[in-house]
This record gives sequence, structure tokens and C-alpha cells, in this order.
Amino acid sequence: MTQPSTSGKEQMQTTKPSERPQLRRQLLQLRQTTPLATRQAWDRRIAEQVYAQVLAMHSQRLAIFWPIKGEPDLQTCYQALHDYGVQLALPLVVGKGLPLRFVPWTPGDAMEPDDWGIPIPLRRDQELAVDTLIIPCVGFNAERYRLGYGGGYYDRSLAQMPQVNTIGVAYQQAQVSFSHENYDIAMHSIVTEQGII
Repeated sequence: MTQPSTSGKEQMQTTKPSERPQLRRQLLQLRQTTPLATRQAWDRRIAEQVYAQVLAMHSQRLAIFWPIKGEPDLQTCYQALHDYGVQLALPLVVGKGLPLRFVPWTPGDAMEPDDWGIPIPLRRDQELAVDTLIIPCVGFNAERYRLGYGGGYYDRSLAQMPQVNTIGVAYQQAQVSFSHENYDIAMHSIVTEQGII
């Protein structure tokens, strides 16, 4: 089993698909036990890099994520991108086995929790055709494949949106070695507090 990175480098042993649930648990525990002040400092670095990358891509319609389970909090980045004129959208789980919908969101919009307790816009009657997605990663590897929570929502969505740009977001400690599945889609880039992969 591959251990999470503590030095910014992946361990050499590759995780088998059957070991992914255990790897997810280890990575989530590591993330949630990292001191809040440390994560907040990392969040600021990640936010600066994501902001610059989105502008460099000339993105106009950006899917973002609301942070859960200790994910990087990029709210300041979202506000700055909105102020710059980028349209924002949040993902909406429509049903098990289905791709995500992306609904417009503006900082300050009314929100309510979905079935999993994740805040989503109260108003969900419209959909935004996004050109770039910022996607949280539980883990990632050197080839920019993402390890998510295991529901496959982003994989299904990306399979139907091959033209979009993808920016994975994670803390560097989440870089591990694992083999990808046929349905996995590599991110165009992964942004961590240490840089862009």
C-alpha cells in the first residue's frame, strides 16, 4: 500500500484498485488532522495559483467546488474571479450514476444543504455550460490522475465534456502512487501549495 507523501514525493509502490478505499481513508485522515492554520496558509497559496491559472486560460465559465472534509478553501479566489467577470457554477448531484449538473452561483447567493450536507445554491433552475472545472482531489499521482471520493461523478461528467479544461486541487501531501482505471481522466493540471503539476 502506498503511503501519503510527507516529503512532496510519491512513494514508489503502486496501489491496486482494490486498495483505493483504504488509501482514501488514509488521505482523508491526514488532511483532516493537518492543523487548520497550516491548511489556511496552504489555501492562500493554492488560491493565488488557481486565480492566475484561470485567467491565463481565459476561462469565462468556471465550475468550482464548495469545500468539505478539509478540502482547500478557495472562497477568496472565487470572489476575486467573480469580481474579474468570470461566471461561476457549483456542481449539483442529480442522481446516483448520473453526471453532475453545474448551476450558476454568485458569492452571497442563498444556499441550502443537499442530501450529503454540501451547500448548494437555493436557486437551481438554470444550468451553466462551463469551460473549466476546478476539481477537489482526495489524492493524485504524478500523471495527474485524481483519486476522488469513489462516487464517479466527476469521471462521468468529464467523459461527456472532453473539451473542458480541468484543474485538480489538493495539498501536496496527497500525492501518492496508484494505477488509473480505464474510466479515469487525467487533469490538465494539479495545483498544490507547492506549485503546479
